Amino acid sequence: MEGRELKTPCFVVQERKIRENLEILKGIEEDTGCHILLAQKAFSMYSLYSLIGEYLDGATASGLYEARLGYEEMGKENHIFSPAYRANEMDEILRYCDHIVFNSPSQLGKYGAKVKAAGRSVGLRINPECSTQEGHAIYDPCAPFSRLGTTLETFRQELSEEDIRSLDGLHFHTLCEQNSDDLEVTLKAVEEKFGPYLHGMKWVNFGGGHHITRPDYDREVLKKCIRHMQETYGVEVYLEPGEAVALNAGILLTEVLEIVDNGMKIAILDTSAACHMPDVLEMPYRPPLKDAGDPAEECTDEKTETEPPSENMVGSGKDAGACNPEKPYIYRLAGPTCLAGDVIGDYSFARPLQCGDRLEFQDMAIYTMVKTNTFNGMKLPDIVLEREDGTCEVVRRFGYEDFKMRL
Repeated sequence: MEGRELKTPCFVVQERKIRENLEILKGIEEDTGCHILLAQKAFSMYSLYSLIGEYLDGATASGLYEARLGYEEMGKENHIFSPAYRANEMDEILRYCDHIVFNSPSQLGKYGAKVKAAGRSVGLRINPECSTQEGHAIYDPCAPFSRLGTTLETFRQELSEEDIRSLDGLHFHTLCEQNSDDLEVTLKAVEEKFGPYLHGMKWVNFGGGHHITRPDYDREVLKKCIRHMQETYGVEVYLEPGEAVALNAGILLTEVLEIVDNGMKIAILDTSAACHMPDVLEMPYRPPLKDAGDPAEECTDEKTETEPPSENMVGSGKDAGACNPEKPYIYRLAGPTCLAGDVIGDYSFARPLQCGDRLEFQDMAIYTMVKTNTFNGMKLPDIVLEREDGTCEVVRRFGYEDFKMRL
């Protein structure tokens, strides 16, 4: 199936790029002896779980349904963490999961004995109170008053020696799309605060947020960190990347439905930021777009007198006569919902956009399919798998019933 034959909007995930990412991750496993798991919260396209299972040791979940999905579709090691578990779900979780990680001493006290009796591994998530992120506190588990993880003070006050002996491992997750230098900083804090307890553990889990497959990621530093923990504490090391598995491995194909001009040119797409890529509004961020440029390459405070302002530059946020766009035609790309802020971002193009043009948003395999919604009755994008031979297979097509069944 050729790209022009695909119905928009659709996510197209490229099997070849998934495999390339997996080969990098497998190399880390082989070089260090660590265990790498797929964090399903970022990428849950289970039609690729058999491929992922060829390279990784298993999956990790943030709730019951992800745990069941990993159990049924990958069938390898299966971990779970939740800030709080439901009592009526614990028996089912114990059927699916090998490692159950608790968020607090209270949760450990409530369920720990039951997990032990079932022969499962018991872990506790810790909060080293070491933030390596700038801004976006919503994504920072070490932000002030974070609900995620047990601080050292709480660890000491609320855990008895017997409680600590019942733990098989400690888990921390503090990163988000970060390099290994931030992991180094975090590990120092973990060791300073929890090092004495790690000597009695079987494993330590570095959590997710490691951008291991990004071109500029320093994998040698990562390996050094893994080996240090193995040699110092005699523990098995786990990592739970989600983005790294599917980084730059998918696109969101969309079509221009209409173009309006309300002070600047606005292209209405059949893709919605609110429904199909909510991270654009939550982060917020401007997703990469194939063959498009920035709306303004550089701007100054002074008007240029030699070049008259272009009407396409209006609304760029700077004085139109002082901005030099990467490409000559600027458009704001927006969705078709009733939300006034359903805006994807401003982009520049080499030629004017027209109704029917197809655009490709890039790096759209991660945190997209797992977050889509049907606000305004919007159709969910089809899920397409591009095989390594270039052929495309529609894995899932959504329709009215998918909208109706949720209501």
